[in-house]
Amino acid sequence: MRTDALLKQSSARETGPAPLSCGGRSNGPSISARRPPFDSLTIGLHWATVLLVLALFASAWLHALAELHQSGFTATILQIHRSLGVTVWVATVLRLAWRLTNARLPPFPAEMTELHRTVVKLSEYGLYVLLIAQPATGLLTTLFGGRAFTLFLWRFPSPVHRNEMLWTAFHSSHEFGAWTFGALVMGHAAAALFHHFVLRDDVLACMAPVIATSRAKRAPTTDRAVPVRSTSGE
Repeated sequence: MRTDALLKQSSARETGPAPLSCGGRSNGPSISARRPPFDSLTIGLHWATVLLVLALFASAWLHALAELHQSGFTATILQIHRSLGVTVWVATVLRLAWRLTNARLPPFPAEMTELHRTVVKLSEYGLYVLLIAQPATGLLTTLFGGRAFTLFLWRFPSPVHRNEMLWTAFHSSHEFGAWTFGALVMGHAAAALFHHFVLRDDVLACMAPVIATSRAKRAPTTDRAVPVRSTSGE
């Protein structure tokens, strides 16, 4: 009987929960496996767009200051802003074409809820719409201003006469779109940082693989053997 009891206890220990590895802690569900990153072209176009958009906002701010102080650089800054806008438009068209054809996109994290995924999709669609629409409304504002304008290094005559009603409509749309675009960009950046520093998942690392590499190098080694203390008195 005693032998049977000992065998049952031994079996219960073998089928019980697996022991934690050295230094490991159980704080709930295990973290899902690392997802593959975006493809190199998608990553390159994304960060190039980030730099262009930051330059656009900076040039818009400088243009407003130049107009306020009646600076002689107003026309030059506007030329830079206008040229950057066209560059962003072309880069966005290329991004969309690549995304719809050969882009490699990682799946959503397994722990992300359906509502969270819907919000992410709507935010992403909104960014793409404004990346296309903002340069378009800006250029239309220029065209219906009825004056010659410079784009990159070329000067173009005005193709139409000034139309006050259309100029006002497109100018107002461009300004409203700029504020909306700025809010979406800040929300997008804040969400990426929240995922990285608070949730500590791989959302940001999928678009910036260098972050995942740096984190892997800093991670402490936890698979070292731990000496087992004998309980047999030896």
